[in-house]
Amino acid sequence: MIKKIALLLIVVLVASCHSTRPVVRTTSKSKTKTSTTKKPVAQNASTKSTTSKTSEESKGKEVQLEATSNIRTYDDEIKLYISNFQEIAKNNMKSHGIPASITLAQGILESGAGKGKLAQSANNHFGIKCHSGWTGESVNHDDDAEQECFRKYNHPSESYRDHSLFLTSRNRYANLFKLDKGDYEAWAKGLKDAGYATDVKYPDKLIGLIERFELYKYDNEVLSRKFVPVKKDSLVENSEGLYIIQQGDTLYSLSKKFNLSVEDLKKLNDLSDNAINIGQKIKIK
Repeated sequence: MIKKIALLLIVVLVASCHSTRPVVRTTSKSKTKTSTTKKPVAQNASTKSTTSKTSEESKGKEVQLEATSNIRTYDDEIKLYISNFQEIAKNNMKSHGIPASITLAQGILESGAGKGKLAQSANNHFGIKCHSGWTGESVNHDDDAEQECFRKYNHPSESYRDHSLFLTSRNRYANLFKLDKGDYEAWAKGLKDAGYATDVKYPDKLIGLIERFELYKYDNEVLSRKFVPVKKDSLVENSEGLYIIQQGDTLYSLSKKFNLSVEDLKKLNDLSDNAINIGQKIKIK
């Protein structure tokens, strides 16, 4: 009997010890899984370079704009500029008779698509100088001479309006308004002939921008027409040996195409650097 009681006490004691034993949980393992987070991978120089390149490529093809400002810009930036000012250009065409395509092309070229110094500091998108009689604000900027006086505006729209008034109020531009409002080529050449710009390539630059970005469509909207320019053959059909610069052309690619060195092309065309513009005519022989 005593043995049975002793055995029973041992069993009870063992059961009691087992029930008070702490439960072992795999918290450390689960915590490790929960708290473990991936550290951000440090961006090395190669990654940064690739990212930067992708960002630049997303802007589209680079365009060099040479006028009041020598600016490098991109297709997408020019398209944004056009989107911002197309309505102003069309309204000015209705009010003053200047083709919207010409106004936009001049704005793009003269202001570097809004990135030029005068556009940024003075909202002056056409490089209009003070001239006599200007009573508004002004800024000084190096152009044909050092620190010349340029008009300053409160908003780019004022610059667009002043550009229209500038052309309509001066006798030397009177012949422009005898031209067909939809003939942007004649207007581009007429501006050069009237002395708006001294750059002999100025008409070609305007025409190149108008055709590349289809600015003639805004003339169409005002004139209620459906004009589309006939694509010109890249090689001029005459004996002058001229070539019209197309999108994607470089002096290097042209040197290979016409079996000339880059230096030969530069000498033939009196080029001081490798910059060329769509629509520009260059000598190839």
